[in-house]
Amino acid sequence: MAKNWIPVSKVEGTASRQAHVALPAGTYEREISKEGFFGPSAQFHHAHKPTDWIDFDGAIRPRAFDLNLLATGTASPWAAQEILKNGACHMRIWRLEKPMPDLARNADGDDLLFVHEGSGALFCDYGHMTYRDGDYLLIPRGTMWRIEPVAPSLFLMIEATNDHYRLPEKGIVGRHAIFDPAMLDTPALDQAFRAQQDEKTTRVIVKRRGALSTVTFPFNPLDAVGWHGDLSVLKINWRDIRPLMSHRAHLPPSAHSTFVTGRFVVCTFVPRPFESDPEALKLPFFHNNDDFEEIIFYHRGSFFSRDNIHPGMMTVHPSGFTHGPHPKAFQAATAATGARKETDEVAVMVDTRDAIEYAAMPAGVEFEGYVRSWRPAEIKRAAE
Repeated sequence: MAKNWIPVSKVEGTASRQAHVALPAGTYEREISKEGFFGPSAQFHHAHKPTDWIDFDGAIRPRAFDLNLLATGTASPWAAQEILKNGACHMRIWRLEKPMPDLARNADGDDLLFVHEGSGALFCDYGHMTYRDGDYLLIPRGTMWRIEPVAPSLFLMIEATNDHYRLPEKGIVGRHAIFDPAMLDTPALDQAFRAQQDEKTTRVIVKRRGALSTVTFPFNPLDAVGWHGDLSVLKINWRDIRPLMSHRAHLPPSAHSTFVTGRFVVCTFVPRPFESDPEALKLPFFHNNDDFEEIIFYHRGSFFSRDNIHPGMMTVHPSGFTHGPHPKAFQAATAATGARKETDEVAVMVDTRDAIEYAAMPAGVEFEGYVRSWRPAEIKRAAE
């Protein structure tokens, strides 16, 4: 159904005419919006930072997890450590150190594997392809597949439960924006694929509604001699993503959308130049995303707007939580006009429309002090 938003156009009090630009002196901007960053919005100008709280408790408390501490090796993706889930999205962290002994097939939804570490080969119905760190591997629902790592590999698995991954609408910037679809690699029925075909007994472990079924063949069912169509396993690396940029205004995360489903969106943050206009914000604006849960997995680099976060960690900002850059980011933003000219970060963001449930995790995995990391130095000293 088309959205016929209720029209409002209003300026009240002391306010800038354009969002994220030329803020009134001594104020901090906070945005609220509909549909994440895609719908109507309002920008407020506050006398204090919206994150200068002295205490915080309750369900919308932000969370941070060190997933490096969870990643124990397992041969099956269906035995990988769960992180969080809802009815539309299921996320796991999976370390694979040896070739998978069985084939996997997901009958619940499409799988998106982000390669955080390692390299190797993927064999599937469509053929063979290699992978390396920073790759997205998109595996359509119903595909049989297995992975042979060359180096121990760590994957962030993002399942689109009962749904499919699609490319975002590119609108006025055109279909080649962010990355040209021609950069999407597909598997090949090459010599490596033919070499793995044999008559050995092979099991396929099928996941459906979270339960596993085993189908045993007296041969390797990855025995295709050809195929045609417009559906395939796909691969794209973050290094092939060319982000949208504006030197005169900070763009919202939605500008970095990489894949979309009916109930969540996957964005990729890659290095980009800072905004150069002296009136433009050079860091994420304060906002409360009241329609989506915001989840970020940190892959590499120095994370511009976060403090005490390192590669392999994940943060969760629940719907309704007002947030923005940490205090140190303001200093970094000022420095950006000097020696530092661009961001140095690679991260995967998953924004889910539906509330998430957290999996049980061992003690020590959660960074309990994350909610306090927004406190300015003077409040931290007073609290101590």
